[in-house]
Amino acid sequence: MNQEGPTLGTLLRHLIEVLDGAVEEGYKHAGLDYRARYTPIVRALMDSEIVSIKLLAHRAGVTHSAASQTVAQMAKAGLVDIRPGLDAREHLISFSLNAVKIIPTLQELWQATNAAATELDAELPYPLSKLLKITIATLERRSFADRREHHIRANKVCR
Repeated sequence: MNQEGPTLGTLLRHLIEVLDGAVEEGYKHAGLDYRARYTPIVRALMDSEIVSIKLLAHRAGVTHSAASQTVAQMAKAGLVDIRPGLDAREHLISFSLNAVKIIPTLQELWQATNAAATELDAELPYPLSKLLKITIATLERRSFADRREHHIRANKVCR
């Protein structure tokens, strides 16, 4: 079967590129060395002076691995400080002074981003944010991997 046009994964990656590209351009325009992928970590860290990567990952809704990678990038950018925890496996994260200084600007940019997202939702026949929440909940009930495996078995694609 020949697929017409881009597939779901391609469309999703392109959407993220378009959205994140615009958001990151806003950070650059504001003179910030900041990436969109830092935002869940920054938001999760805003309520604590110091927190473990494990707790940070939980609060941000990302995997431990993703949190660790993002924190390492943020440390290189001078946005967080990393200290040893109670044992050798634990690392404690806190904002650097540089991060504390830029948080008010970040909050203003986040407000503008949210307003733009609300505007986008209003222009679509169905709000993208609502559709994404429904899609995530549906996939949490039955994973995409399970759905794909069902079709592989049904079509005897792999033996």
